[in-house]
Amino acid sequence: MRMNSLSLNHLRLRLGDTDALPQWLLVGLLSGLLTGLVMLAFHHALNAPLAWFLPDGDPENFEALPAWLRFCLPILGSLLLGLLMWRFAKHARVGIPHVLERLSYHQGRLPLPNLIIQFVAAVVSLASGHSGGREGPAVHLGAGTSSLLGQYLRLPNNSLRTLVGCGTAAAIAAAFNTPVAGIIFAMEVVMMEYTVAGFIPVMIAAISATLLLQLTLGDDVVFSVASLDIHRLEEVPFIVLLGIVVGLLAVLFSRVLVTTARWNRPPLFLRLQLAGLLTGLLALLVPEIMGVGYDSIGTILDGQGAIGWLLTLAIAKLLITAIVIGLGVPVGLIGPTLFIGAAAGAALGLIVHTLSAETASSQALYAMLGMGAMMAATLQAPLAALLALLELTLNPNIIFPGALAIITSTLTYRYCFRQGSAFQALLLSRGQDWRQAPLERFLERTAAHSLMLPKPPNCERLVDHDRAAQLAGLPQEWLLIDGENGPAAVLARSDLELFLQQHREGAGGRVLQADELIDLLELPGLRHDLSELDARATLREALTRMNEDNRDALYLIDDKGNPMGLLLRSDINHHFSNQKSE
Repeated sequence: MRMNSLSLNHLRLRLGDTDALPQWLLVGLLSGLLTGLVMLAFHHALNAPLAWFLPDGDPENFEALPAWLRFCLPILGSLLLGLLMWRFAKHARVGIPHVLERLSYHQGRLPLPNLIIQFVAAVVSLASGHSGGREGPAVHLGAGTSSLLGQYLRLPNNSLRTLVGCGTAAAIAAAFNTPVAGIIFAMEVVMMEYTVAGFIPVMIAAISATLLLQLTLGDDVVFSVASLDIHRLEEVPFIVLLGIVVGLLAVLFSRVLVTTARWNRPPLFLRLQLAGLLTGLLALLVPEIMGVGYDSIGTILDGQGAIGWLLTLAIAKLLITAIVIGLGVPVGLIGPTLFIGAAAGAALGLIVHTLSAETASSQALYAMLGMGAMMAATLQAPLAALLALLELTLNPNIIFPGALAIITSTLTYRYCFRQGSAFQALLLSRGQDWRQAPLERFLERTAAHSLMLPKPPNCERLVDHDRAAQLAGLPQEWLLIDGENGPAAVLARSDLELFLQQHREGAGGRVLQADELIDLLELPGLRHDLSELDARATLREALTRMNEDNRDALYLIDDKGNPMGLLLRSDINHHFSNQKSE
C-alpha cells in the first residue's frame, strides 16, 4: 500500500485535486530546479559570445563598438533570425503572448520545438544588439520547461496550468534575483488569479530556481542602488506627476507595439530585416538603445546624465523596442520598460532638483520609481512591480513613494488604453481573447478525474433474467452497458431492480419468461449515452465535450485507452454549487 502511494499513478491522481499540497511541493521543486538549469544555460549562451566580442569583456558594452559595427550587427542578426523563422515557420510563435495563448486555448501545453526556437532566436537577437529584454524569452523557457515536465509525467491538464506558473515565477526570480516579485508576476500576469493551492508550488519553484542561480552565479543583484528615501512630503505631487507621465509613456509604448504588430502584410522575413535596419540606423545616433541596456540603467541610477540625454534615451528606447517587437523580433519587453522608466524618472528628478536643489530627493529615487511605474503600467502588474522595487533596493522606505507612482501610472494606463497589458493587447490584435468567465476559470483548475465515480461493472446489452437479477443485486449505483465499439451507456442499477420487481408474477405488469432477453438500452429508466475523455482533462474540457456530444455522462480513460471511471454532468454542477456557496 505504501509503495502504491508513492507511485506515479498515485501522483497523477492526487494532483487532480486542488488540495494536493504535499505532492505539489515535490512538483514545484522539480519545476524550479529544471527551470534554473535552463536559465543557467540561457545565461551562458547569451553572455559568453557577448563577453568575447564586446570591448572590455562587458556583455552590455555595445556603446564602445565602432559605428559601422553598430549598424551592421543588428542587420546580420535579423538575417540569421529571418532564415531561422523561415525554416521553422510552424514554430515561430514565442514569448509571453505565446505562453498566454497556450494557457487559454491549449491547456498549458507548450511545444518543445517552440521552446528551442525561443532559446536560439533570443540568443541571436540579443547578441546582435536588438533592443529588447531577456526576461520575456526567459518566461517562455521557464514555462515551457515546466509544462514539458508535466507532459512527460502525463499529469492532469489542470496541473499543467500551475506548472506554467511555476516556470514563470522561477524564470523571473532567476533573471532579477527577486523571488517574491517572480511569484507575484506569475500570479498577476500569467495565471491571472490568486489561489493557495497555486501559490505554494509557485513559491517553491521561485525559491529553488533563485537558490540554484545564486549557488552558481553568485548573489549579486541586477542593479546596485544606494539607500533611497523621499526627503519631503512636498514631493508627493511630483511623484504623482511622475506616475502620470510614465503611464502615458506606457500607453504610447503599447499603441506603437500593437499598431506595428497589426502591420503583418509583409512576410516575417522582410519585417525582421526592417527591424534590423531601423535598429542599426538608430544605433548610429543613440548606441545605448542596443541590447537590454542594464549598463545604461546603472549609469542613470548613479546620477549621471543631463535632461536632454535622458529624454532622448527614453523616447528612442520606447520607439525602437515597440517597433522591433511588433515586427516580430523574439525579445522581451520587461527590461526595456525598466530602461524607459529609469530615464524618464531621472529626467523628472533633475527637474525637481532644479526647482529645489537643497531639499529634493535623489535622482536615483525618481529613476527607480519610474522603473516600477513603467513596469506596472505596461504589464498591468502593480503588486509585482512594487515588490520588485522592494527586493531590488532592500529598502522598505521605497514602498510609500513606489506605491504612489505605481498606482498613478497604472490608473493612467487603464484609463487611456483599455486593451489590458501589452501582452494581452498583442493577443487581441491576433483575434485571441485571454479572458475567461468565472465558471470556466473554476472548471479549468480541477481535473476531471477528481469527481470521477469508480468504474461501474460492465454488462452486455442483452441479458437474461438470471443475469439481470445478478446485476440488480450489485452495490454499485451504475451499470456500464457495452456496445459494439466499447461502452455505450450507463444505466441506473436501481431502475433495473425496479423493472424486475414490476415484472415479477403478482407484482403487476407482464411476467418475464425465464429465457426472455432484456435489452438494457431499451429498458425504461435513467440512462446516459456515453462519450470517452482522457482522464487528464480538466472539468472545463469535460463540460465542453458533454455539450458538443449532447451527453450528460463521460467515461474517463487512461493513457492506454482503458476505462477508469464515470463522470456525470450532475456531479460537476453539484461541485460548482458547493464551491460557490463556500
